[in-house]
Amino acid sequence: MEPDFTPAAEPVARLIGEFNKLPGVGPKTAQRFTYFLLKQPEEEVRALAEALLAIKDSIITCSSCQNLVETDPCPFCSSSERDSSRICVVEEPMDILALERSRGYKGLYHVLHGAISPMDGIGPEELKIKELIQRLQKGEVEEVILATNPNLEGEATAMYLYRLMTPFGVRVTRLARGLPMGGDLEYADEVTLMQALEGRRQFQP
Repeated sequence: MEPDFTPAAEPVARLIGEFNKLPGVGPKTAQRFTYFLLKQPEEEVRALAEALLAIKDSIITCSSCQNLVETDPCPFCSSSERDSSRICVVEEPMDILALERSRGYKGLYHVLHGAISPMDGIGPEELKIKELIQRLQKGEVEEVILATNPNLEGEATAMYLYRLMTPFGVRVTRLARGLPMGGDLEYADEVTLMQALEGRRQFQP
């Protein structure tokens, strides 16, 4: 049975409130997380707290691809074995992990850190689009693969990027429709991602 904490237990209420800020975590889930931690040994709770602080202390943004990494430039951007003439544009850092699992892509990446979503107040200015254009201006990129998620926000972002990149004369492709509409790259399996990469097509606005 979960302990009955009164509103006077301010630290408990505060932790519940902090968990509630996480995406996909509602009030009840936040309470379960809090009560679970209260029952754990102190060393395990401290280990969690130290891990949370460590990601803020040691994780930085790659100045080239905008991925969240420990070194700048990141291992992808600094590798001589990656194809620097191709850039795969993704919404979030976890999308890179998904694509790497497919083992079907050997180029570079660019992380937007989101997608255009007027309903959520996210416009192009909030994304790492300016940094992508700066990379194209160097004239070394021949192909840009738009790997934004196959949903309304991802499609709107892909369309916006296509219009911006047209003057640079680069080949703009989109992942094939092996990916389900409304799905996220993060949850796609390796075979589906491999097929999507191999079947990418010329982007058609």
